[in-house]
Amino acid sequence: MSGSFRSSVWDPSLIISQILCVQASYYLSLGIWIVLLDLVVMTEQIETQLSLGQIYNFDSFQLKNGIGVLCAYMLNAITGGISLWYIVKRTKHCLDFTVTVHLIHFIVCCIYNSRMPSSVSWWITSIVVIVIMTVLGEFLCMRTEMKEIPLGTSGKVDL
Repeated sequence: MSGSFRSSVWDPSLIISQILCVQASYYLSLGIWIVLLDLVVMTEQIETQLSLGQIYNFDSFQLKNGIGVLCAYMLNAITGGISLWYIVKRTKHCLDFTVTVHLIHFIVCCIYNSRMPSSVSWWITSIVVIVIMTVLGEFLCMRTEMKEIPLGTSGKVDL
């Protein structure tokens, strides 16, 4: 035993399953946020239709196309931080998982668009979302990790 509270054994199957779960929750919650915001915010725009382009297209981040997609990504950062808390449960891994999720999203977006993003709003949104998701995930995980560990079943301490 190393004497530490948690085991530090490298478990690739656990890491891969956590990455898949965080990625799935990222896309699921992003889709839900986009649908909700399309229904609430963008009902007056007839040309707005639900499509994968709202998730993967770099041009959907232009302010002239509406603020709905940008708001969906910001709200999804909060949802992503909560999913880090439920799935990863470790403060020191939140940044790693957040960057992994967004790197995979970046690669998928580049494949979908067949080019690199040139939009400044896409880069700024991505950086802000990474920061929000990481900080919120770390905050929630740290609060959980810092809870007192009960040592006995009763409230008395035996000396």
